[in-house]
Amino acid sequence: MPIRFLAPFGLGLMLASGAMADAPRVVTDIAPVHALVARVMQGAGTPDMIVRPGASPHGYAMRPSEAAALEKADLVFWMGEGLTPWLEGAIESLAGTAHVVELLGAADSRVLPFREGVEFAAHEDHGDAEEGHEGHAEDEAGHDDHAEAHDHDHDHAHDGADPHAWLDPGNAQAWLGLIALELAEHDPENAALYAANAQAAQAEVATLIEDIAAELAPVRDVPFLVFHDAYQYFEAAFGVTAAGAIALSDATAPGPARVAALRDMAEARGVLCVFSEPQFDPKLVETVFGDVATHGVLDPMGSQLEPGPGLYPQMLRDMAGAMVACLAGAS
Repeated sequence: MPIRFLAPFGLGLMLASGAMADAPRVVTDIAPVHALVARVMQGAGTPDMIVRPGASPHGYAMRPSEAAALEKADLVFWMGEGLTPWLEGAIESLAGTAHVVELLGAADSRVLPFREGVEFAAHEDHGDAEEGHEGHAEDEAGHDDHAEAHDHDHDHAHDGADPHAWLDPGNAQAWLGLIALELAEHDPENAALYAANAQAAQAEVATLIEDIAAELAPVRDVPFLVFHDAYQYFEAAFGVTAAGAIALSDATAPGPARVAALRDMAEARGVLCVFSEPQFDPKLVETVFGDVATHGVLDPMGSQLEPGPGLYPQMLRDMAGAMVACLAGAS
């Protein structure tokens, strides 16, 4: 992953150990974004987070303290209205003077369209897990087209851009650089620290990518089902094979026809592993597939982890471990 800025690492460490200027007041939407921003801000400050761990980002009622954080914000980092449609109005009304950065619309973001239907097509092998994040925009037929689709996706409807883009670690690498640049613009006295932190975090993610790719290699071709379609960025990055989702959205229960079609497809493709999520009642998974599949749990939000700079890599490691545990037994 190319670094988009130059920063002497030693200078960043020197500044981190000395007296630091006041950091800007920063607000993020969800725990994975909060983790990336917190990693870049280490030694200078700590961002606030709007969506509490364990809550669904698609529909959320802010607490007074969270609204107050938005009102005081200098900078807001969020995925975009495709993930949290309710937050767009709150940002406009409460954080009108803040600089707002929509990560899903960033120039180096890899953006995938939503999937439809009962059965998912296999991802092409982009080699991203081993080769980094370059060329993602070109691989997906151009970022401008996706940004245009995203602009019209105001209600998390199943068209336009899939907003679960933080599950591609290549996106995280790109965003770490962007976060450092945005912070430096608002806080030039800490610019070297932000740059050094981002560089170190990008290297950590590169190691993470290599480790997870190696861990998942033995089960890459084992098909599985997920509770809702939130994982295609992770699938595309590491070449694992989701055959389909019980529900296309976490807000919509599947109808009888979809359930019947999923069971038929799972039997035809030899699907023996189904993943639920900690935020949602697993009874639906147990009811539909209790007699034909092993159950695992994937946590795409890190909802059971301590918020902070270590959440993002631990979240991805936990997801990979859960996949291996379930898929290895099903292969």
